[in-house]
Amino acid sequence: MTGHALGEKFAQALAAKDRATLRALLADRVDFKALTPGTHWDADSPGEVVDRIILGHWFERDDEIERLLHVATARMGDREHLAYRLQVRTGSARYLVEQQAYYSVADERIVWMRILCSGFRPIQAGDPGQPDL
Repeated sequence: MTGHALGEKFAQALAAKDRATLRALLADRVDFKALTPGTHWDADSPGEVVDRIILGHWFERDDEIERLLHVATARMGDREHLAYRLQVRTGSARYLVEQQAYYSVADERIVWMRILCSGFRPIQAGDPGQPDL
């Protein structure tokens, strides 16, 4: 699987909250760091990345990821770049969440990853380019 395909699969698995696929995309020893509004995250195993961080704190059980609105991948020197935007519902509130990731691949798994997150941004009715409410 190419680096681009891994990135797309990562975004799709995240949108589906598919723990098994997310874990399988990460190497057994992964160098993971991320920045969300107010918090810096570090992990070195797929379980920590997926269960403790991504689906443990960022997108909790009650957060419904309604749609993957955008995904783009590109090569950046010796790394891959992934950008994706999600539409998320928490209770009656709806949000956009955008993340930018850089990652390296070895043996068809992600071995190094850095993510920057926009945080949950409220969807505003009538905003250009926003999904319908």
